[in-house]
Amino acid sequence: WKGDSAQKIIDYLDKGITVVLEFGRYGNSLEAYILVANYLTRRIHQMYVERVEQALGDAAQEPPQLMIVIEEAHKFLDPQIARQTIFGTIARELRKYNVTLLIVDQRPSGIDEEVMSQIGTRVTALLDNERDIAAVLTGVSGAGSLREVLARLDTKQQALIMGHAVPMPVVIQTRSYDADFYAAMGFQDEAALRAGRSTRVNLLRGEREEGID
Repeated sequence: WKGDSAQKIIDYLDKGITVVLEFGRYGNSLEAYILVANYLTRRIHQMYVERVEQALGDAAQEPPQLMIVIEEAHKFLDPQIARQTIFGTIARELRKYNVTLLIVDQRPSGIDEEVMSQIGTRVTALLDNERDIAAVLTGVSGAGSLREVLARLDTKQQALIMGHAVPMPVVIQTRSYDADFYAAMGFQDEAALRAGRSTRVNLLRGEREEGID
């Protein structure tokens, strides 16, 4: 990274702007993932804790709500690696500092049990591996009956939601990524969708020119 790119990213987050980190040619480098993600999240952790504590309960002075999304979460959160990162602390403590963690993974059994136990709401599609089923049901009441529900889910467009966000576990039908979906997201047609993508690419190019690589 050139300059203080981490601070630039934090400034964007402070303005409510979504930031996506893409690792490009380093996409297969576990060391790069851990180094960048751990460094950046530690900076975010420090900033949010300081800002919330300085606000002294004044919501107007607190930083905006932030969700950190981690794909291929087992790369960061397996039992050995999780102890070397701050993600476990974020999952455990940072909700009171306006930060939540969204983890995405196809093999939940590869994620540290302590981190899994801190996940308040879980959305899971069909699972056929016993270790993965046991992991996703860690700390969930009525796990026995939910095992049967998971085993019966359709392979496409069905998911089970359980936890804090719903009064009871419920099976949902997920939406299709069709014209109606994109219209609901604010894109009226394919041309508008492409224009949005083009704008995103131009913004990324601009940031690279400013020093974020």
